Parts: sequence; structure tokens; C-alpha cells
Amino acid sequence: MHWQRCSNPRPMLGGRWKPTTCPPCCHSTWTGIDTTRGIVTLSYAKGFCAACATSPTSDWAGERSPTLTACGYSTTHPECLTVRTLDPLVNTSSLIMRKCFPKNRLPLPTIKSAFHHQLTHVLPSGPVAQLYSQPPGVDDVVDDSDDNEDMDADTENDTENEEDEKDPRPVNEDIEKDINKLHPEKSPSRPFEELKVYERFFVELTEDFQGHNIDCSTTASTTSSSSSARPSRPVIVPTAQALSPNHVTTQNSQVLCPPHKERDPPSPPSTATAPLPPPALQLDTLRFSKELSKKEEMQQELLHALECVSVKAEAFLNADKHKGSSITTRKPSQSPLLLEGIAIRCLAGGGGSDCGSEGTEDEGAVLEVPDTAQLLPLHDLDLYVEMVKGTHSVPQYTEVAYPDYFGHVAPTFREPLLERVYGVQRSKIFQDIERLIHPNDILDKLLYDLDVPSCPVIESDGESLKFNSQFESGNLRKAIQVRKYEYDLVLNSDINSNHHHQWFYFEVSGMRVGTMYRFNIINCEKSNSQFNYGMQVLMYSVQEAISGRPRWVRTGTDICYYKNHFARSSIATGGQKGKSYYTMSFSTSFSHKDDVCYFTYHYPYTYSSLKMHLFKLEAMRTPEIYLRQDVLCETLGGNSCPLLTITAMPESNSSDHICQFRNRPLIFLSARVHPGETNASWVMKGTLEFLMGASSQAASLREAYIFKIVPMLNPDGVVNGNDRCSLSGEDLNRQWQNPDAELHPTIYHTKSLLQYLAHTQRAPLVFCDYHGHSRKKNVFMYGCSVKETIWQSNISAASTELQEDLGYRALPKILSQIAPAFSMGSCSFVVERSKESTARVVVWREIGVQRSYTMESTVCGCDQGKYKGFQIGTRELEEMGAQFCVALLRLKRMTGVHNHQHLLDLESDLIGTQPKVVSSCSTTYVMDEDEPSFLEAVDYSAESNDEDGEADSEAGASSRDVSGTPDSCAAVRLLDSESSKEAWKTGRVANQ
Repeated sequence: MHWQRCSNPRPMLGGRWKPTTCPPCCHSTWTGIDTTRGIVTLSYAKGFCAACATSPTSDWAGERSPTLTACGYSTTHPECLTVRTLDPLVNTSSLIMRKCFPKNRLPLPTIKSAFHHQLTHVLPSGPVAQLYSQPPGVDDVVDDSDDNEDMDADTENDTENEEDEKDPRPVNEDIEKDINKLHPEKSPSRPFEELKVYERFFVELTEDFQGHNIDCSTTASTTSSSSSARPSRPVIVPTAQALSPNHVTTQNSQVLCPPHKERDPPSPPSTATAPLPPPALQLDTLRFSKELSKKEEMQQELLHALECVSVKAEAFLNADKHKGSSITTRKPSQSPLLLEGIAIRCLAGGGGSDCGSEGTEDEGAVLEVPDTAQLLPLHDLDLYVEMVKGTHSVPQYTEVAYPDYFGHVAPTFREPLLERVYGVQRSKIFQDIERLIHPNDILDKLLYDLDVPSCPVIESDGESLKFNSQFESGNLRKAIQVRKYEYDLVLNSDINSNHHHQWFYFEVSGMRVGTMYRFNIINCEKSNSQFNYGMQVLMYSVQEAISGRPRWVRTGTDICYYKNHFARSSIATGGQKGKSYYTMSFSTSFSHKDDVCYFTYHYPYTYSSLKMHLFKLEAMRTPEIYLRQDVLCETLGGNSCPLLTITAMPESNSSDHICQFRNRPLIFLSARVHPGETNASWVMKGTLEFLMGASSQAASLREAYIFKIVPMLNPDGVVNGNDRCSLSGEDLNRQWQNPDAELHPTIYHTKSLLQYLAHTQRAPLVFCDYHGHSRKKNVFMYGCSVKETIWQSNISAASTELQEDLGYRALPKILSQIAPAFSMGSCSFVVERSKESTARVVVWREIGVQRSYTMESTVCGCDQGKYKGFQIGTRELEEMGAQFCVALLRLKRMTGVHNHQHLLDLESDLIGTQPKVVSSCSTTYVMDEDEPSFLEAVDYSAESNDEDGEADSEAGASSRDVSGTPDSCAAVRLLDSESSKEAWKTGRVANQ
């Protein structure tokens, strides 16, 4: 009875029960009685007593210490962590330790990015303005105190893997309720005189093709690339340091540079001769050559296995036997392997400094470069290095990562979602607690640090791993060895930002074969992740690549994502105190000695890869294809933003055929506005390859539409390893309402293209922006609907306000029928206030495009259809891009056969579900997810389940889809297809 009374100790904490005798006394007394930890109920009461005593609102909260943490740790034996019947005891002990574990400082001098790009001007308000106005010397890593403790912990669900019990139908306060904002703007936002300069990007709308031979392949493409021939060998690549800061490699004569004043029309293209590139850095010790005469021989060898790397002196002496494909460097070590100034890491097991590109040893190593043309027709090693020359980065990278150089061949097998082991997260949290209880066991050895720019790779004794992220799209700021085989990793913030930590891409070497290593990324910000639902990290082994398997593979065991004890400052959270970072932890082993491996969040797709693929796509062009590549604008970092035009050449230069050519509907596609969403680029790659293909469907599609494509809206973010922002430090997909011509040039000029089309009555039939989603499975779409928004906002509206063509649902429905990864049940067509400045909503409202979409692709896998239970790969992503094209062809056939009223009936019949139920959470600027986030039915953590108040707030997602898994669907089951169909028909007829 005494313990039962103690199970409700809050009345006793007002001074009648001394804090010095409460939890420690309870622990020591009860531990002596319940030596086997078998009386779960009484142990739970004791623990709950201690948990209440450590509440931030109690008098005892100020006296928390490691003593009580040790109390909870010793109460729970490791063998208890996986025993479900002991959940009450384990969860209570975990809660005690979470509250008592002292908040630690993130091991950084500042949370701002390790790289800096000075902006010419900053907008007067917003996070970037706060960043620039921050006084020097301010500690932005941690607050002076954490008096405003995060209260979410008091409402945490303390059961691991328990179903979400929240109300599935909360009110969504973010739904737009102003009907005036749900209709297109009546007046154009810019005068047409300002937009006439963009006519140059639509020459196909005025081209008469008179005097041209339509059958001549030389006129089928108007790509104005500065180089139409393959780069000569050997490839000479200047170092990034040799490039002038103002030097821009221009691949197109039509360059539209951003004007200096906001909203000013762009200047006409300059007729001045482009500056010659600076002389290359010649290094006699380096050689990059591949004789064409050996190509067939290498292809035959590739069928068996690609040549291996030789790190022995004998191989160097016999290098003449391998003239067909070789790169020579100075030493058989882990140091960079230079390609005339551009470095690639070399395989070996030796030591030596990794700083810079100079070596001191006289030994040499021969890297046998495989010819992967048979496996990757759109990848060329020579060409990739050539494209790296024109890529400009803030850190001035001089190295090339092996995966980007060799390329990725998608495996023929599918990789299943990882089944989560019960209790694995608790085990890792308890191991973290051991750091506090046994601090002498912690090595705390710094191995890699970008805050030391002169030499970020710290010399070690050979017993530690080596890390590197100094290459295009790389992101790893610091690596610390905490135990012999355990490493804490810190990600870099987006440039001109102090947050956005999700994307990672780094290199590891110096590993031992068969040893299990644990990696902890300790400064994640999102409060949930697909790493808790079967997603694994990706690893690329160089030894595997040169053995004939150049590919990224899913890897990692004991993967979990949980709240840690590192405090987030209020500067990074928009004024909120008491917040913590999250840890993404995984364990893995290595199969090869002297290997070099890379880990990443998702399949990388660099800006240089895009340039290489566009170059190769031009080579695929046939005389029947109209292809033009323009440079839309130049980014803040000096990189060009390509704009593609793809359609079919007219059948002849007769007036009828020219008229048909000009009157084709336009499709406008864009991708990669968020650098960390690399899956969007893989989907875009599938779309581009389909459009340039020789199939009859591709030919029909080109004859049906004119495609305008911006394949990468944020080149600077991609190059510099950002997760979400451009060099302006802002989310470009939140700038569409009022983009700044200088700070957001790609958005400014892309929107101007669309405004020009609207003024000329040629608004696109479909606009689609490709994205990736970090918390939801499958591929799905977000669109815009007045009717569905009004229905869910519960506001009164006249029947005339609800008149709406249901055509916006046709394309997603077609995709759900033909694309295995696409889920119609995950789509949403509700307009939210927090999304009013995104591309999807602005193009729908201001340009008047009814079919304006965001297409989201999962970074994890699928929970329905053909790919259910499997993680998604590049093969599936590229397939999705191709299926999008097929859906457009079906949409064209549908709109071409039926008149307007019949189209309404047909699309109404296609509808199989009602509008989705959405929920709401508060919003902050900190983690502004592009679209509503998603909670699955499985509760991912006993210690960090604060999704009630933080998941969507950090994601900026105020409406949430709750119909992902079969279990959650049961709670909010939508109407079946027949009843939904009737409901839609009834609603449409009633409103008419």
C-alpha cells in the first residue's frame, strides 16, 4: 500500500516530501527487495514516483543529477529491454533517464554552416536576416539555461511499437478558408512588356522552319551547347582554386543573367565573347588516358569482372600492360587520386596525410578504370570529369567521389524493408546513458572537422576510421570516435542557415573486415524518420565497383531514430527553448580489406551528373526529335540553370504542319528545388530518357505536347551538399509568390516563363514539380481543389463557388492504374495557407493551371501494390518518371476524344476515393516540409514520441495524411470506390 500511495506522489512534492529522500531512497530500498525485477507493478509505481519528482514543474527538478540517471539505468537490466512484459518498468526507467540526463552541448563552435557565401543583399525579415544581424561572439549552439523545458516529454507515449491512438480527425486549422484566395487572380501580376524578353525561350512557337530540311539531322536539334563533340583525351581539369571567382563556364549562348534590381526584366543576352577558361594545372605525375583501341577488349573483360586496383609496386612497374585504362597517382594510400587537378580517393591500406593534394612518397599505384559503357549508356567517366570543370562550389572542391565517377548500376534484385528488432532503440539509448555513468570509457577522439579548413582530416594511429566529405554534394562536418568501433557524426547546416540537417554523403576508409561499426548522426532535427519504418542507409563499395558491381546497396542493422541529449538553441528553433536534437543510428560491417566506402541518405545525383546526362541525351536525339537546351539563368554560385524544350519535329514545313506544331499543348516540368530530395532527379532522369526514346509511345507523346523542363531548380544547393536551401539560405519553394531576381534567380525566371505563357494564352496543360518525401511511403501527388478545400474547412459557400472541373484528379488516377509505386490513396488536393507560396499553389492560382501538382516520391519504399514491402531504388524511380509520361499520353487521348462535359463524366467515373482526412499541428519556420508529413501506425519510440506537438510543426505541415498503413486505414477507412463514385456524382449534380 505504501508503494501504491507513492504511485501518485504529486501532492507530496510541495515540501512535505524532501527531494533528498525521494527517488534515491525509493531506489535503494526497493532494489534491495525486488532483486529479480520481477514485481513489475510495484517497480512501475516506484519509477513513476521518481518520474513525477523529476518533472520540470516540481521543486526537485532543479536538483537533477547523474545519480538519478544511474538509478534508472541500474533498475533496468539489459536483458529486460526486449521483454515485452516488462514494458511498464522499462518505459518508466527510460522516462526518468530522459528527464534527468543533462542536456549536452553539440560539439560545434557554431551551428551556422562551416561554409560561408556572402550575399550582396538580404531581405529585411526572415531567418537569414536574423542570421546576418546576429552580434559577433554570440553562442548560438546552446542557450544559457533550459528553464523553459520541453514539455512534450510529459505527454510522450511510452510504449515502443504501439499504434498511434490520436484522434484521426482533428480539425485542420491551416486549410485556406478565404474563398477569394481559392480562385485565380483576376489581373496579371506583371505587365507584358517586362515579359517579352522571355520570348527567346519559346522560339518553337514562332519558328516557321522555312528553308530547313526537316529530314536533316543537323536541324532537328537547336541545342546551343558550346561543345557538341566528345571531349578529347587526355582530359585536363583545372583545380577549383585555379578558377576565377567570376569565371563561368557557359554551355549556351542564350544566358539570361539575373538583373541587379528586384523585378527588373532580364537584360538581353550579351554578345561579348565569353572569357577563355584559365590554363589547366599541369601535374607531370598525373595521367588520365583511355585509348579507344582498347575499348572492345575492355568490354569483353567487363562481362567477367572489372579490373581491380593494384597497390603493389609490381603493378606499377607493369603498368604498360594496362595502357588501355589507367590513372597514375603518387602513392598507394588513401590520399586523393587526382585527375589533372580533380581528385578521386585511391584504394590502399597505407597511411599518409589526406590534407590537400600533394604527396611525398615516390611509390605509385595504378587504378584500373573500368569502361562501364555496356552497363551505363548515359554515363561516361571522361565526360563526367569534363563536366566537373564547370561546376562551382563554395568550398572549391577539388575531389571527385568514386560513386559519381564510376556511376551506379541498379541491382536486378529488390531490397526488402528492414524488419525492426524489438527493443533495439532502447538498447541504444541505454548505451548512450552509459556515457554519462562511465565517462572514462569514452575516447572522444576527433577524426574529421570541417571547422579546421586547413586540414579537416585529423591524423590517427591507424586504429580509427578515416572520413571525408570534400566532394560535390558531400555533407559531413565532424566525426568523433566515442568508443573503439563507435562514431558520432555531425552534419553541416545549409549555407547561410543554422539548421536543415538531414542529407548526408561521406566517405569512410581504414576499416577492418568483419568488424561491426556503429555510426550515430547526432544533430538530426525532424522528430520522426522512415529509418524507423524499414528504411536503410545506402553504401557504395569501391572494391565492389571495380569488381563489376558499381552500385549503391541498402545496408545497416539496428537502425533507429530517437531524441538525444544534445540541446538545440532557441536561435535554431525560432525562439523555442528546451528542444533536443535527434540521433539516427545504424550499425554495419565491411567485407573488403583496404576498401573505400561511401554512405548516403539517398541515391546521390550531382549537378555534374545532370550536365553529363544532358550531354548524352543530346547524342540520343534522332532527326524526328526537336530538342533545344537553353541556359535559363545563372545562380548565385555561378552555375547555369538549364532549360530543355522537347517535342517532335513537324512532319513537313507546310503551313498545316507548322500550325499543328505550334498549337501543341505545353507540359511544364521541374525538379530538385530541394537538394536533399535526390529521388526527384532520378524520376526526372526517367522522364527525360523516355521522352528522348525511340518507342512509339515516346514518339506519340512528343507529337502530342511541347515539353518545357527545368530539371534542377537549385544547382547551388545540390553542389554544396545542402539539404533544403539555396545559397540565399532560403527554401526556394517558399519564394514563388514574390521571388527576388537576385536572391532567387531560378524561381524568378521560371515563374516569368509561366507568366509569359499565361499572357500569350498558352498556359501549360499540366505543371508538375518533382519532389521527395522523407516521412511517407509510395509515390503520390498533391494538387489544388476549391471544392475539396471548402468541404474540409467547414465554411459556408454558395453553389457557384463549388463549381469545379474534376479534371485535376484524372492524371493521378491514371498513374494509380499504371504505375506500381503510385498510391492514389496518399494523394491530397487541399490548399493550405502555409503552402500559398509553393510552386503548386502559385501556378494554380496565379497562372491558372488547373492540373498543377507536386509529385512526391518516397525515400523509403512502398506499402502497397507490386513493390509492397520493398525499399525503393533508382530503377523504380526512373520507371516512375517514364510512367508519368505514359499517363500524359493517356490524358491527351482522353481529352482529345471527349468534349468538356463527357470529360467531366469520364473523370468522375475514375474517382475511387473521397477527399482525404487531414489533421493539424502548429507551424514554425524551423523545419518547413514541402507538404504534409505522415505518421504511421507504429509508434517509433518510447522516449521520443512527441509527434503530437512537433512532427508537423517542424515540417511546416499542417495537414496530414493518416491513411498510409493497413492498420491506420482501418481507423479512418474511406468510402469504397462505388460509394465514393456515387458521392462525387451526387455532389457534382447537386452543386450544378
